[in-house]
Amino acid sequence: MTLNSIITGTGSYIPEEVKKNSDFLNSQFLNEDGSLMEYENDVVIEKFKAITGIEERRYATPNLTSSDLAYFAAKRAIEDSGINAEELDYIILAHNFGDVTKGAFQSDILPSLASRVKHKLGIKNPSCVAYDILFGCPGWIQGVIQAEAFIKSGIAKKCLVIGTETLSRVLDPHDRDSMIYSDGAGACVVEAFESDSSTGIISHITQTDTLDECYYLFFGKSYDKSKNSDIRYIKMYGRKIYEYALNNVPLAMKKALDASGIDVLDVKKIFIHQANEKMDEAIVKRFYRLYKTKLPEGIMPMSIHKLGNSSVATVPTLFDLIKRGEIENQEINKGDVIILASVGAGMNINAIVYRY
Repeated sequence: MTLNSIITGTGSYIPEEVKKNSDFLNSQFLNEDGSLMEYENDVVIEKFKAITGIEERRYATPNLTSSDLAYFAAKRAIEDSGINAEELDYIILAHNFGDVTKGAFQSDILPSLASRVKHKLGIKNPSCVAYDILFGCPGWIQGVIQAEAFIKSGIAKKCLVIGTETLSRVLDPHDRDSMIYSDGAGACVVEAFESDSSTGIISHITQTDTLDECYYLFFGKSYDKSKNSDIRYIKMYGRKIYEYALNNVPLAMKKALDASGIDVLDVKKIFIHQANEKMDEAIVKRFYRLYKTKLPEGIMPMSIHKLGNSSVATVPTLFDLIKRGEIENQEINKGDVIILASVGAGMNINAIVYRY
């Protein structure tokens, strides 16, 4: 018999507030030096949509924080799995900015967001260990990899893994890149399962590149020089990230798939971090080019058009939506081989090959 790590339940929370591209028409976008941009906002927004694919995104309502979103997604994942929450051995919560109250300029991570979720779930069991991980956008996938390690080592049988973020609370409204970011949460329950064949997580890979890449994403000052210079916002070097992702993510995905022993033609879906539509398409095309194979139609489902980039929440949310049949012309079936992959601040990359 083989000990496998399988996802037995999923859940997500998509915030209620819809922020459309047209809502940015009156924004004052500035260059890094504080000067006005060369183009009018309608042109900036049109170019933005052509590159990212984003038409609208979701923001959390002012009364909610990241840990609230995480709780909603976690509750749904636990209900979907059918387990008793008291049986959980671990709650692993991935985020990057903690709880940031609307209008505040300070992150709150004391206690940890995982502890807050355990509290909200009403779990009494002291052996249910709750902790946070900071791993950039690949945080949720890394949490699943950690759950797999706990299960394979015999330390755990049931783990709850959550990815949650409220990026709308840490963006610079004068930076056009702010249109990328959104809020949301996704979660899953990972359980130990014995069978006579390999299922669930088949293989995985993780890498961190910091020599030149460490500060491709960082906290920086507003482009509006009149703002308080002590307040920091999420910033990125988009072109460098694009090139790094294109050169490294396909290779990492290939390493993970090769380690699984599964043929690329048997892969049914690729769930990739919803960062940028054009970048994701280029990554997946290059991945198949490594196998001298054409990109299969419908292999890469997308949610970025309506949900934007919610960092650690994009992959679990996308997975949950497709599992529930809520994305048109996309489905996964029992026995399907899928790849989960992400890239983000660190710079970090990871990928999981999973048999559903």
